[in-house]
Amino acid sequence: MTLPELPPPVRWWGHPLGEARVHLELARLLVSDTWRGAGVPHGDGAPVLLVPGFLAGDLTLAALHDWLRRVGHRSYRSGITWNVDCSEAAVRRLDRRLAEVADRAGEPVTLIGHSRGGLFARALAARSPDRVRRVVTLGSPLASQLDASVLTLAAVGGARVAQNLVRPHRPHCLTVRCPCPFSDDLRAPAAPPLVSIWSRQDGIVRPSACRPDDAEALEVRGSHIGLAVNVAVYRHLAEVLVRP
Repeated sequence: MTLPELPPPVRWWGHPLGEARVHLELARLLVSDTWRGAGVPHGDGAPVLLVPGFLAGDLTLAALHDWLRRVGHRSYRSGITWNVDCSEAAVRRLDRRLAEVADRAGEPVTLIGHSRGGLFARALAARSPDRVRRVVTLGSPLASQLDASVLTLAAVGGARVAQNLVRPHRPHCLTVRCPCPFSDDLRAPAAPPLVSIWSRQDGIVRPSACRPDDAEALEVRGSHIGLAVNVAVYRHLAEVLVRP
């Protein structure tokens, strides 16, 4: 099946220099009471599965993983080393990982996805809603999956070329016209609760794309990359994760 051609989005250069603030955001987190677990709600051992963003791996969410465990949640890694694979192939592997975590925990899992990882999390929730408690996305372009800066789209184009060498029968891989089930899952109405944490200063994903109508949008200040180490994000997560 070939999907109809969509009009290209308006070119957006983003704010690449602003992303350098991630080091300051990490430093601010590490000296905060929030990092020590003070002044935030603690969990009761509920499972959380973390999904990294494009061109990233589980290592980029290591701080979040450790903090979640310290404040009372069972945090699990996705098994992604470098997030550049075909979206459908990646979501199939994540679905198996989700089943493993849900079976081990004996209850539905909260999915936290950074950037492209949030798109995967939303698709997983549509594919396996009984295993998902809620979805929390960090700077994810939920309204339009490729609504990102020109430089980011150039990186996506490079990954697309590599994918075409491996899977020449899938010319629409990593495009908005991808006919795989992933695209349908991404467009499906949100079943588990969906929370989108976003920043107006995001230099990689267009901020307006992070606020779809079917998500609860929580705004913070900071860079796109820094959402994984942003103290305000951690405070929001602490509140959201203890909701019934």
